[in-house]
Amino acid sequence: MAIRGEFSSRIGFVLAASGSAVGLGNIWGFPSQVASNGGAAFVLMYLLLAFLLAYPVLMAELLIGRATKSNVVDALGQVSRGISGRAVGVMGLITVSLILAFYGIVGGWMISYALEAVANIAGLTDLAKWLVTFSLERNLLFCAFFMLLTVGIVSGGVVDGIERWSVRLMPTLFVIMLLLFAYVMTQDGAMDGLKVYLLPDFAEVLNPNLLISAMGQAFFSMSLGVGTMLIYGSYVSHSENLPRLGAAVSLIDIGVAVLAGLVIIPAMYVALNNGVEIFNASGQLLAEDTLIFTVLPSLFNTMGLVGLFVGLTFFLLMSIAALTSSISMLEVPVSYVVEHQKVARKKAVWLVAAIIFIASATILLNFDSLFGFVITLTTRYSQPLLGLMLCIFAGWIWHRNDILQDLKTADANAEYSWFWRIWPWYVKFVCPLVIAVMFYRSL
Repeated sequence: MAIRGEFSSRIGFVLAASGSAVGLGNIWGFPSQVASNGGAAFVLMYLLLAFLLAYPVLMAELLIGRATKSNVVDALGQVSRGISGRAVGVMGLITVSLILAFYGIVGGWMISYALEAVANIAGLTDLAKWLVTFSLERNLLFCAFFMLLTVGIVSGGVVDGIERWSVRLMPTLFVIMLLLFAYVMTQDGAMDGLKVYLLPDFAEVLNPNLLISAMGQAFFSMSLGVGTMLIYGSYVSHSENLPRLGAAVSLIDIGVAVLAGLVIIPAMYVALNNGVEIFNASGQLLAEDTLIFTVLPSLFNTMGLVGLFVGLTFFLLMSIAALTSSISMLEVPVSYVVEHQKVARKKAVWLVAAIIFIASATILLNFDSLFGFVITLTTRYSQPLLGLMLCIFAGWIWHRNDILQDLKTADANAEYSWFWRIWPWYVKFVCPLVIAVMFYRSL
């Protein structure tokens, strides 16, 4: 039997897990949610709920992963001591594979938009136009290219693939974001956007719809419920202090989301200053795909030659964010095929990636009916239910003493820590209730 991989360093794990959490949900989703939900009031509640809800659930996944040292199906089977855990694990495998199927499509778009800037810089205007025109050929080609990049990294295993590339990609992502922020803040109109982003309307803070949106964003942006954090937790040494590592991952994830808002919300007001329409008919800021593929490219077009380089930098940032998440998603089913079905890693990676690409192609061939449906099915329904089940396993079924013994391997005084005084009852009572309320409201 092959020896399981294990992260070789603390920073390697933190950057890999942060990379999993930092995806398009942070850089596309978070600023869009801010734009749609009262600016700084949303930011304030997101920061609060990220620690009150997302961190405890993140710790449930990491603890289950490290204690069992198994793929998601076998890990939940061990913890639940019965068939229900394995069934939830299989549901997690299917959900994460479907998320990667649509994520691969969107990741491909990010790469094609980055290359459009390169084509324009090179004077290849016909190619540039093709790269940003919605077509089956373009979508299939760039989805396949994005999946090949993901396969190339995951094939290398935990240390030589996931850790090596996370340690390179995550600092690059931070540098690009800081450069974009510095540039955007030199433009006219940026300060107006910064005020919207940083000055909360306290009357909006307790708006139920804002709270539900902030809760959902905090939960989904950390890749919770689908086994990515569980599998990364299984690659962590027993000598590491897991609550501290989890806190570091949460802080980086939240930091990237907040930094993305600092780039994108002021950029929208720069666009407004340059004559680009940023509000819809009802007076709300444009969000999501309209923001990324219409508002910001229109802004870059008003900047002349420098706009091509800013556009290239922005879509390179989006491509890196998508890739750091896709490698963790692919690792979830791959680890199951390697460990449970005893298939060699490289063969398992290609096999799983091929199946997911077929799912992506099916979505693209039936785009109008399937794309939105798959996103809603996985992120609105399946992910919260899986997160709820993880809380039930960690809080109600898994023996508390087993959890404590695992924590004590790294910290002999773990039972006297603040984490152990609060987390067991919090994940048992508060998290399931909050997730259930969120799920009910989303229906």
